[in-house]
Amino acid sequence: MSRIALVDSQSTTADRQALLSQIHGAFGATPNMFKAVANSPAALKSMWGSFGALAGGVIPAKLGEQIAVAVANRNACEYCLAAHTALGRKAGASAEEMSVAQDGKSADAKTAAALRFALQLVDARGQVSAADVQAVRAAGFNDQEIVEILAHVALNLFTNYVNVAFAVPVDFPAVQVRRSA
Repeated sequence: MSRIALVDSQSTTADRQALLSQIHGAFGATPNMFKAVANSPAALKSMWGSFGALAGGVIPAKLGEQIAVAVANRNACEYCLAAHTALGRKAGASAEEMSVAQDGKSADAKTAAALRFALQLVDARGQVSAADVQAVRAAGFNDQEIVEILAHVALNLFTNYVNVAFAVPVDFPAVQVRRSA
C-alpha cells in the first residue's frame, strides 16, 4: 500500500487532470508512480517534462531504458525495474539485453561503457573522476551523449526515490531485483 495518496485523475484539480491526461495518452493507462507524484503538480510537471525532453535527446530509447534498469536494480526499485524492463522491450531490446542491463552489462561494448558510467555516477553520488568520463568518451560517446547519460541517471534517481520512499504499488509485470555482488 502506498505511503501517500494516489491521485485520482477524475476527482482532482484541472492542472493535475491535464498532466495525468497526457500521461494516460502516452501509456494507455496512468501508472501509479505518476498518480503518486501528482500530489505535487510542480513535481509531476518536472518529472513528465524530463521524460519528454530526454525522449527527444540523442540517446536512443533502448539505451535509456537499459540505463534505467541498471539504476533501478542498483537502488532496489522494484517499480522502475518492472516499468523500464517493459519499456525497454517496447524500445527493441531483447529480454536478455534487459536482463544483463539490470547488472550494468551488455554484449555491446559501447552500451556496456554507458551502463558502467551510469552505475559509477550512482555509486559515487556523482563524484566520478576525469578518467571515468574519459572512459565513456573513449567508448564512442561525445559530450552531448555523456551529459544525457547523466540526465537519464538523474531522472531515474528521482523516480526510484519516489517509488521506494512512498512504496508505490507496482502496476507493471514484476521483475526480480538482483543484489550486486
